[in-house]
This record gives sequence, C-alpha cells and structure tokens, in this order.
Amino acid sequence: MFAAERRQLILEMVRANGAVSLRELARVVQTSEVTVRRDVRALEAEGLLDRRHGGAVLPGGFTRESGFPQKSHLATAEKTAIADLAAGLVEEGEAVVVGAGTTTQELARRLARVPGLTVVTNSLLVAQALAHANRVEVVMTGGTLRGSNYALVGSGAEQSLQGLRVSRAFLSGSGLTAERGLSTSNMLSASVDRALVQAAAEVVVLADHTKLGTDTMFQTVPTDVITRLVTDEPPAHDDRAATELQALADQGVQIAVAGASGAPGGDQVPARRHERRDVPLPGPRRGQVQGAGPTLRTAAVLGDPTPGAERARVADLRRR
Repeated sequence: MFAAERRQLILEMVRANGAVSLRELARVVQTSEVTVRRDVRALEAEGLLDRRHGGAVLPGGFTRESGFPQKSHLATAEKTAIADLAAGLVEEGEAVVVGAGTTTQELARRLARVPGLTVVTNSLLVAQALAHANRVEVVMTGGTLRGSNYALVGSGAEQSLQGLRVSRAFLSGSGLTAERGLSTSNMLSASVDRALVQAAAEVVVLADHTKLGTDTMFQTVPTDVITRLVTDEPPAHDDRAATELQALADQGVQIAVAGASGAPGGDQVPARRHERRDVPLPGPRRGQVQGAGPTLRTAAVLGDPTPGAERARVADLRRR
C-alpha cells in the first residue's frame, strides 16, 4: 500500500471512530506502528487530525465523543486484559458500583461468576451482561436513557444514588491525566459518574493506555480521589504514557498493569510518595441468601441505609 493510500485509510478510520489507537491503525493498514506514527504526524501537519498518546483523534477532540458502536471496536484486546485483572479485585458477597463504558461492560461479563455479588449500575449494557448470572443482584439507577452509550443519566439517576454506600466503584472515561484525573466528553455522564464515586469507599479507574495523557472537557474523578488504576502495558516507544503512569503513581494512585513483564496478575508501578487517607471499606454481606437468579431493582428501593433497615432487609431475604 502506497503512503497516500495508507494515510487516506487512516483518516477514514479516525473520522468514523473519533479516536483510534496506533496499534489498531497498524493492524488495519498492515504495517508497523513506526510507519503509522509517521503517517499520523504528516496528517496532523495538514490539520486533518490530532495526535494523542498512542493514537489519533479528530481535530478538536475535546468536544467529540464516539458512540458505542465505534468504541466497542477500539483496543478490544487491551480492554479484555484490563477487565480480567480488575475482576480479581472483587470478592464474594461484595456490593460494588460499575459505571457505563465498553471496558466496564467487559468487567461485568467477568463479575457474573462472582457469587453473592450486588452490582449497582446506570449502564444497560452492564445490566445486560449480568442479567443471566446466578446469585448476582443487579440494582439499576433511574434516569433518562442516553442512547449513544446506553447509560441512564440526569437528575433521576443522581437522586437514586443518594444514601447508597458500596465498597468500590469501577469507572471508565474518555481521558486520564495526573493533573486533572479522569474526565469525559459529556456533561451529563460526568455528573452521574461523580454521584457514583460519592457512593463508594474506593474508586478504581479502568483505562487503556490510549487514554493516558488525554484530557477532555468534564472532570469526573480528581486524581487524589482515585484509589487504583487498572490499565494495559503501553508500547515500548510510548514514553509519554509511561511518564503519565509514573506521575499518577507519584500522587498515590495504585497502578495495576495487565500483563506487564509477563506477570499473569499484572505488575505494579511504584509510587514515590503516598498521601492517601485510608478509608474503611464496608464488609461484604456474607449472610445474604443465595437466590436462583439475579434481581433487577432500582436504587430507590435500597431505602434507609441505617443498620435497622439493613437487618429488616436481610430478614426479608431469608424469609424468601
């Protein structure tokens, strides 16, 4: 394939998807990432696209958000590795929050195997992935459906999360930097994600390497609130992604890299300083009766989070 043909194909892919990783571009045009990077630089010089760490986006990418069909085909291998590693953080009987996104959807498919789990989500795709899981309770927020990512947003979603408390929140986004933390391109999505964070004692961000160093319009989670980042191993030549990872670790974020150094459980990026406060996690609900299947409920039915209400709820579950 001639250079002109490669660059035209690269431009068409970026226009169709909004953002594409160098790995994916190299795979489609059947050449090396070094060649693709050179093509991307040439297209950027012509003002046809913008470079990002490990990929390319449309010019003015701060305001452009890809829909679910486009995102579902980006960095699929990386998302799978991230989901496999993140699923190992969840224990039997826990209650967790899972936000909207293609990476969190992959995580949900793996959480279906965790018995006694309660998952609170505003994502129809996450709920669908868990719909036929035995002994998993799915609690959905209210809200208005946002079709581009199949998520419930708005005041209804935010209000249904008030008074909720879970051990962990698993969130994704459009970009992640050490300076601003996690961000997204949509104001309504950002607002709901912030409400999800308020419900959790620990925040786990799932982000592949193409999102490292990318900053989008609306901040979701400040860096000092992020407990852990689960990501994939950046390419050897991607110095900026590696620098961003170290900067996040220096601010106290625990970094788990899927498949790093060949380790099956991932590797850790050492932090130079830790100023994070320890937050006690709610204990898992070991006494929950194991049902025959999942239950789809709205968050509003959780009711009063006081111990008395919880005892009554457990007693009701036992009678069933």
